[in-house]
Amino acid sequence: MKIVIDIGHPAHVHFFKHFIWRMQEKGHQFLITAIEKDMTLTLLENYGFPHINLGGYGRSLTRKLVQIPLLDYKLYRIVKGFDPDLFLGLASFRAAHVAFAMRAPCALFDDTEKGRAEVVLYRHFTNYVCTPSCYQGDLGAKQVRYPGYHELAYLHPNRFTPDPSVLNRLGVKQTDPFVVMRFVGWQAVHDIGHTGLSLQTKKQAVEAFSRHAKVFITSESSLPPELEPHRIPLAPEDIHHVLAYARLLYGESATMASECSILGTPAIYLDNDGRGYTDEQEQAYGSVFNFTESTEDQQRSIAKGLEILAVPNVKQIWAEKRARLLNNKIDVTAWMMEFVEKLERR
Repeated sequence: MKIVIDIGHPAHVHFFKHFIWRMQEKGHQFLITAIEKDMTLTLLENYGFPHINLGGYGRSLTRKLVQIPLLDYKLYRIVKGFDPDLFLGLASFRAAHVAFAMRAPCALFDDTEKGRAEVVLYRHFTNYVCTPSCYQGDLGAKQVRYPGYHELAYLHPNRFTPDPSVLNRLGVKQTDPFVVMRFVGWQAVHDIGHTGLSLQTKKQAVEAFSRHAKVFITSESSLPPELEPHRIPLAPEDIHHVLAYARLLYGESATMASECSILGTPAIYLDNDGRGYTDEQEQAYGSVFNFTESTEDQQRSIAKGLEILAVPNVKQIWAEKRARLLNNKIDVTAWMMEFVEKLERR
């Protein structure tokens, strides 16, 4: 098969990488397109994936709206000569629009329920929408549910083994307590209306956690001078090795919170909308703690972080939670391969 994969975020690179590698071994061909978003292009380059840069949508809502038809047309011109058999993407309305125009099948993956302009833009143009079974929404006859999370496509034990040598670059050992803090840029369409953690809370959290552990920050946006020394000095493809050995993740990324749930690391996630998968990870496994962006919840989240850091055997406790989760979930890359190969046989 000739497959177009459209990438819109660094996490999408991780989601598709094992699928691409395994399907290439079976003789399938890929054309990868990507927009400029954070470390997306860097990750593609570091993994050695040939790709075509589509550019970006810009920051303002007006700019984003103007760019939708322009990037759709750009994608169409790029893939037309490839003559694709299938389009894939994560909530990529670009892929859905172009696939529809070319009368090619399209399967999108999505795990984010609330405030989704993307759903409106892709729903009537794609053939399939694949979601985790915990997805809190009904997308109709096109929806295909599976018992997993996006992050299990690349962090399932079949796909990932933590490498403790990565910690040497951070100057810490496996036994050293350290915290990873994640701040997002709030530039995605589904981020409109969100403000996230206040600068005061970020500083307060760093100060509080630093009394008990070393603190590393990964941020999509710039940091104030007093927090910049905490920025993690690491290639983006190595972050999961670090998360696997951290005592705590604290921040605004649902993806990283879910990654930590799978890796056996406590996670605190702050967002007014939340996600079906982080809700499940809290309610079914107790591995993620969800908070809103309210001033009160920001303070409660710091207190919860300190409570977690005070537990001496916290990693052992979370390893047991991880084992229960993995027992109930699947290798999502294997599921994707089977799903696509079934489409090929139709």
